[in-house]
Amino acid sequence: MQQKIVIIGAGFAGMYSALSAARMRDARGVTSQELEIILVAPEPTLVIRPRLYEPLPETLTAPLDEVLNAIDVVYMQGKVETIDTGNRTIDVVGPDDGNYTLAYDRVVLATGSRLFRPPIPGLAEFGFSVDQLDDAVSLDRHLSSLAERPNSAARNTVVVAGGGFTGIEAATEMPARLRAVLGSDAGIRVVIVERNDAIAPDMGPGARPVIEDALRDLGVETRLGIGVASLDENGVTLSDGERIESMTVIWAAGIRAAPLTQQIPGERDNFGRLLVDRELRVPDVPGVFATGDAAKAASDDLGNFSLMSCQHATRLGAFAGNNAAADLLGVPMMTYHQKAYVTCLDLGTAGAVFTRGWERKVELVGEKAKKVKQEINTIWIYPPKAERTTALASADPERVTDL
Repeated sequence: MQQKIVIIGAGFAGMYSALSAARMRDARGVTSQELEIILVAPEPTLVIRPRLYEPLPETLTAPLDEVLNAIDVVYMQGKVETIDTGNRTIDVVGPDDGNYTLAYDRVVLATGSRLFRPPIPGLAEFGFSVDQLDDAVSLDRHLSSLAERPNSAARNTVVVAGGGFTGIEAATEMPARLRAVLGSDAGIRVVIVERNDAIAPDMGPGARPVIEDALRDLGVETRLGIGVASLDENGVTLSDGERIESMTVIWAAGIRAAPLTQQIPGERDNFGRLLVDRELRVPDVPGVFATGDAAKAASDDLGNFSLMSCQHATRLGAFAGNNAAADLLGVPMMTYHQKAYVTCLDLGTAGAVFTRGWERKVELVGEKAKKVKQEINTIWIYPPKAERTTALASADPERVTDL
């Protein structure tokens, strides 16, 4: 009887789950007729989400059809609406709005995350983001349209709500993007609003001075220890009462696991991620693995946990796919670990900062770090070549994101 692994999601974790499951299947000499691997997603496309703060976001995608075909993974187009973990089925809405039910023996939840948008007055109507592809395209078109508007402080000002990774990368890219649209003589202004008392609260004391110097060099202002109270079409009011005139407010203040995780009867953290064991199984829910931004997993024995990042998603995906296939085939599963951890934060025309380790020790800054960031963004995070041997080799769990 044919067995089935269903992977939900075509992001970094989903792609590597499919690659790694196929790698395990191939290594055991099992055919696709014996073990079918199915990837379900709205489009057979990897969105290069870490780059959506850049111009022309519609170009920042990569097709997955050929690589999935090369490794004998079936792509099914649709959006998963419900998961029945008792009967081991999922209900999918297809591109023609038709419904179908798909049975599984093992399911890998690789549904990613979504921007958290609190009920701040005006945020839904007037806020922009770089969270999903459509969001980034809307922002890019909006920025281009600013050239058609009369010169004003509101036109020339961008406010970024959130001083974490995404907010900093969006803000430091913005001076160049605005000058490209409005001209080099425009009186542009970029302001980061961050509720914490320090910029880049997760980057630690080593990298923070580098980031602060870059913001000063770029003329990016900061408002720390302050939140956003409300938005309208011409500006933002902060929690301390300050009003900033701006036609462009970018929300970058936190993410949550995609809603589908709520249907799994497992324990979750404050970000909505499912707590998983070291093999990435959801405890007490047979047949269910969670990975990427849908999972909170211990990365080592020292108390460090996976982060909601591309770097962790790729490696988590490789372990989840491997283990889902190994579990079905009666092969020992692998214990997820990610002791090597680096960050490379883009700082626009001011370069970048590259750190290593959970303590984020600074190794590279400026143009040297920028070259590494460009290599990561244009080579490392893209799908492998659609050649079977190469593609399968790329998904070795022990080698994925081994920096």
